[in-house]
Amino acid sequence: MKRNPTSRPGERDAEPRQLLLDLPTEPRFLAEDFVVGPSNERAYAMIEAWPAWPGEALLLVGPRGSGKTHLGAIWAKRAHAWTARRADLDIEGTSRLMAPHALLIEDAHEPGDEAALFHLINAAKLRRSHLLITAVSEPALWNLATPDLLSRLRLAPAIHIEEPDEALLRMVIVKLFVDRQLVVDGGVIETVLTHAERSFAGARAAVEMLDQHSLATQRRITRALARQVLSREVPTQEDGAPAEEG
Repeated sequence: MKRNPTSRPGERDAEPRQLLLDLPTEPRFLAEDFVVGPSNERAYAMIEAWPAWPGEALLLVGPRGSGKTHLGAIWAKRAHAWTARRADLDIEGTSRLMAPHALLIEDAHEPGDEAALFHLINAAKLRRSHLLITAVSEPALWNLATPDLLSRLRLAPAIHIEEPDEALLRMVIVKLFVDRQLVVDGGVIETVLTHAERSFAGARAAVEMLDQHSLATQRRITRALARQVLSREVPTQEDGAPAEEG
């Protein structure tokens, strides 16, 4: 198990909950790590097809945790693109952002400077630069106040990532454990698949919950522990570990 809690000299290790280090995990966004399935294969193919896109701008729409950031990172590396969140855009910085002739705008559904986004889309068309825009929903649902901006966004091809089927979700769960440097057996994967919400976000939340519980209790993640945590069953003894109190 990774990221063991540490203690200061003279302290006992009897209270792991108080010594828990919630260190950030860094997901791997390499091309070879992207898990392809029926729900995302069109999006993956479009990223692979760059620069032969049908236009300068491309919308990538999908639920949270569906791999938009991963695909965006793959494309940004290949296109030597800069990356910005829509919430961080401002009209004064748009010329600098288009300097590399490729730009990734993430979370475009979030509120932000509409004039800046409008200018970037126009600049990409004029300069024949490429713009990849990710969001959790279609532009019509962004509550935009600028009709011309909505018109420009509607002209951009939109590629959708759907919620995963069972086979893809299983592979995603495996990757989530790998990203956290956690080694688990197939029984744990199947338990997460059975008890977690069947979505990208649900899988991510379940793996994070198991990781945090494992760190807090100093127990390795097994099938019984996964079932206990995800279905809120009464704690049981397993693998020689004492049952939790409380």
